[in-house]
Amino acid sequence: MPSASRIVPEVDFDRDGRQVGFLRLFHSVHASAYGFIPVPIMVLKNGAGPTALFVAGNHGDEYEGQVALADLGRRLDPARIRGRVILLPALNLPAAVAGRRTSPIDEGNLNRSFPGDPNGTPTQQLAYYVEHALVPMADLVCDLHSGGSSLMYLPSAQLPGYRPDERGERGLAALAAFGAETAYVAAANQGGDQTLTGACLRQGVLSVGTEAGGAGHLTPAALRMVERGVNNLLVHLGILPESDRIAPPQPTRLLEVGGPDYYVYASENGVYEPLAEPGETVLAGQPAARLHFPETPWAEPVLLTFHRKGVVLCKRMPGRTMRGDCLFHLGTEIGPNGPYSG
Repeated sequence: MPSASRIVPEVDFDRDGRQVGFLRLFHSVHASAYGFIPVPIMVLKNGAGPTALFVAGNHGDEYEGQVALADLGRRLDPARIRGRVILLPALNLPAAVAGRRTSPIDEGNLNRSFPGDPNGTPTQQLAYYVEHALVPMADLVCDLHSGGSSLMYLPSAQLPGYRPDERGERGLAALAAFGAETAYVAAANQGGDQTLTGACLRQGVLSVGTEAGGAGHLTPAALRMVERGVNNLLVHLGILPESDRIAPPQPTRLLEVGGPDYYVYASENGVYEPLAEPGETVLAGQPAARLHFPETPWAEPVLLTFHRKGVVLCKRMPGRTMRGDCLFHLGTEIGPNGPYSG
């Protein structure tokens, strides 16, 4: 590590068996002079082999991954694996406990805090430890997201930071192995190099993720997708045997997400009326939403349209909207020559 992290793990990453405990993120405040934030961690290891790092609760109001990883850590038998599995079901613990995207302690958005700072705020210290201590241990990182409180996603697996190179091909193979009904690649991702994906790119470690539902609640279908995908990634890495692979209900539909024309943003403050739903195929110029103005009800609603043809991957959930809020984003079918081939 470039500089020593102040975080102290209660687990030994090199010991075989199942270990549970906390990452001690020390935080001295008025009510607790010598206290620490207990970030839960589970490590399962059996001899030499690949390492998979699974993360949930990067944003605290995204629940499918938190439940899936907690379940996996309890039921997975270390004797059946080859290698090591590191599970962080509630990485940004203060945000997870509060059910918020950001930490109530320092308002930190963990997935906009990488590469972090070993001497920074609690969120910055956590980002630094993950990037410089945990990510380099891994052969693959899976960052499990949902849409949070403000967005609802078509349950999907994703490969952000895609490039048409050897790493990109390995990413596509992992995405296919995950077995989601819908998956998408993105050459860029919201947050860029400040995300866990950016951390993995800097450390040269393959990463995939999910957007599994959202709207501040957990859905059974999205949870099943995440559970199946996490299991299948362990099979893909050779940590679990091939006999443990769970077949998806249908082949994966692979999409790509491009530039600004894939997104629809609110142009005014008001109440937004969605005119499309996740999973729908829409056309360029098709109505996407109406913005209403209850404070000036005599004003005509503003009609917003989609800028291109595509599949609706997510929509905003709260009705009250401000200028600049993302209302929708799309994915488009990938051509026969692969992602971003024209």
